[in-house]
Amino acid sequence: MLVFMERALSLAKLALGQVSPNPAVGAVIVRDGEVVGQGYTQPPMQSHAEIVALNQAGDLAKGATLFVTLEPCCHYGRTPPCTKAIIEAGIKEVHFAMFDPNPLVNGKGKAELEKAGIKTYAGEGEAAAKEINEAYIKYITTGMPFVTVKFALSLDGKIATRTGDARWISGEESRKYVHFLRYASDAIMVGVSTVVIDDPKLTTRCSGGRGGTVMKQPLRIVIDTTGRTPLNAKVFREPGKTLLAYGKLNKTKRTAYAKVGAEMVELPTNGMGFVDLPILLETLGKREIMNLLVEGGGTLLGSLFDLNLVDKVVAFIAPIIIGGTDVKTPVLGKGIDKIAEAMRLKQVKIERFGDDAMICGYTK
Repeated sequence: MLVFMERALSLAKLALGQVSPNPAVGAVIVRDGEVVGQGYTQPPMQSHAEIVALNQAGDLAKGATLFVTLEPCCHYGRTPPCTKAIIEAGIKEVHFAMFDPNPLVNGKGKAELEKAGIKTYAGEGEAAAKEINEAYIKYITTGMPFVTVKFALSLDGKIATRTGDARWISGEESRKYVHFLRYASDAIMVGVSTVVIDDPKLTTRCSGGRGGTVMKQPLRIVIDTTGRTPLNAKVFREPGKTLLAYGKLNKTKRTAYAKVGAEMVELPTNGMGFVDLPILLETLGKREIMNLLVEGGGTLLGSLFDLNLVDKVVAFIAPIIIGGTDVKTPVLGKGIDKIAEAMRLKQVKIERFGDDAMICGYTK
């Protein structure tokens, strides 16, 4: 049984970053020990994982067992309820990894299947399913995006040399994984200084296992209170959309940014003159941004940590020594007074990418 759920979990990962605000789900239909149908969630307005698998199985679904990574939905949304299709197909048994935290579903999908005489089993592969859908879980219960902060640093805690050179601190394998993180995100956010200094593309070259095809680029978000982003910045010339979050811009600047294709959102500023980040996150949630990846710089990361807005940290540590008294570190902001007040990550994972070490953990 476990092998089929593991297969469903692998399929679910193929939907990451491509299906928001829906969850990334994988489904496998098994009859007499053989897989007769499988699938994963398609982009919004298209089929859920269960429907893809049922269509593939056809008549072989009758009397078969369904393994799915999330409790089947039982309500009409952008698509009809999956429970109805499962019942009509004659599935006899359903194993799902986790309950759907959506209040419209949470336990109701299971109840509807059982009412129709279908045996249901919950919890197999639950931890893995929750990790895949960690952004969906936060978004569907709070309306706010899941915020992941990513940075790379040297062994002595630096993110650049004294001249500002930062390419490349992390190795090639680490950078490949960053492209997967971007692929799995709905949006990538940076501060304006990162754009001015590094001129990044903020795109993904990862296909997520889809045979070399990048389905869509994440939204690029630049926090630029006063309009310092150069009009010839790469973020305006790459496929996809760029959103400029600003405090106050005159009409001339707004017109200029509109001409290079930028979307713009005006936001209130805080006491320090920076864009109000909690309000920005609320705005992104209303745009159905579930998974937000923040890549710098230090002022932006420091503000997010100071405001307790970070959910997850992904840090790449390279085995190099840079040195320098005034060289930048990845997180600035106000900081803390005592070590006892430091934010300690939970559920910490350590992985190796080439010579680099990646430390990943959650703040809450």
